[in-house]
Amino acid sequence: QVQLVESGGGLVQAGSSLRLSCAASGRTFSRAAMGWFRQAPGKEREFVAVIHWSGSSRLYADSVKGRFTISRDNAKNTAYLQMNSLKPEDTAVYYCAAGDWGTTQRRYDYWGQGIQVTVSS
Repeated sequence: QVQLVESGGGLVQAGSSLRLSCAASGRTFSRAAMGWFRQAPGKEREFVAVIHWSGSSRLYADSVKGRFTISRDNAKNTAYLQMNSLKPEDTAVYYCAAGDWGTTQRRYDYWGQGIQVTVSS
């Protein structure tokens, strides 16, 4: 069993940066891929980024590539999403998830409660 808690969201202006954290409890964190997804108002939840349990591989959605960086610290049971050059279209509820490597939601067994990120223009 893994429990995930996101933090670090908020309201920022376009062009700013935020770092989201995802604190995990449970012994399986270090062997789980960690993903970030987001859901904007009126839209379906979409993939943002994923990092392999070893940290050796990362994938990003095209919309965030070059601006967002996913990382993890297995010693702290925490995953991160560094978001730079934020745009209004990045406004969404961001979710972290733990599970198998992949970009689809069904690959993930555990989900955080979500955290709001709002980018003003």
